Amino acid sequence: MKLPELKIGQLVAKIPIIQGGMAIRLSTARLAAAVAEAGGIGLIAASGMGFEELRYEIRLARSLTKGIVGINIMVAAREFARYVDTAIDEGIDLVVAGAGFSRDVFPMGKKSGTPIVPIVSSVKAAKISQKLGAAAIVVEGKEAGGHLGTDQPLRAVLPDIKNAVSIPVIGAGGIMFGRDIVEVMKLGADGVQMGTRFAASEESNAAPALKEFYLKAKHEDVVLIKSPVGLPGQAIKNPFAKKILECTTEGPKSCVACLKHCQQNFCIINALIRAQQGDVDTGLIFTGEYIHKIDEILPVKEIFARLLKEVEEIN
Repeated sequence: MKLPELKIGQLVAKIPIIQGGMAIRLSTARLAAAVAEAGGIGLIAASGMGFEELRYEIRLARSLTKGIVGINIMVAAREFARYVDTAIDEGIDLVVAGAGFSRDVFPMGKKSGTPIVPIVSSVKAAKISQKLGAAAIVVEGKEAGGHLGTDQPLRAVLPDIKNAVSIPVIGAGGIMFGRDIVEVMKLGADGVQMGTRFAASEESNAAPALKEFYLKAKHEDVVLIKSPVGLPGQAIKNPFAKKILECTTEGPKSCVACLKHCQQNFCIINALIRAQQGDVDTGLIFTGEYIHKIDEILPVKEIFARLLKEVEEIN
């Protein structure tokens, strides 16, 4: 099978693969640029960054590739609009918005001509997105890592959503190999988003200890935790996740008010930073459901080469 190009607004990706935006600081300029250079769409995870840091990462990515680079930002972030404004001001190619839904972001994209791509998990949200001016939508199933908006698998929710809209639909959740890409495309998707596979790449900004931890994870280690954001989150069970499940975590000792609404069961920004820096005991390690299928850390170029080879071998 030969994969088609992915068109989002005026953007055309030669390979219909978007790299998921993984915060905090897992997907920075180096990873996003490597994916863009390989022909896909790379995303810088803006959540948790400072605004000047975001500008720096966007400029760095631009210096590394002429490919398509966007940002992923949590709608739940208190400074959501400012993140979007900052990225648009830097000439970002597109904005992917998840962990909530914002009507306000669409006029921002329309004013600048920047494609807005919300992450949705229902027909209702998909229809609203199209009506408000979304250039495309990412449809996410329960297999995805991090914050989830559904308990249904991608293969169950994607066909109905595809039939309900006329804009491009990108499938996300549990996509690890070429056969997964083909299966999701045959269900009607125009492209796929892959996060976990790229978290475990050489260009990922995860600390070496975190990448090694990914390789040791088993399927039964993946759990759903209660996130302060107010959504369930999919993570690897470690001592910290165990405390979350047992409701024995401590609330923030000091708060930077990073979220619009926070349930205060723990500080998510600090927990994610600890994980990114390699603290696999007290950090929150978000992951997709099929992390156990990854058995080696590879450069992005090799990941793409293997995916395309697997796809080509399927009739």
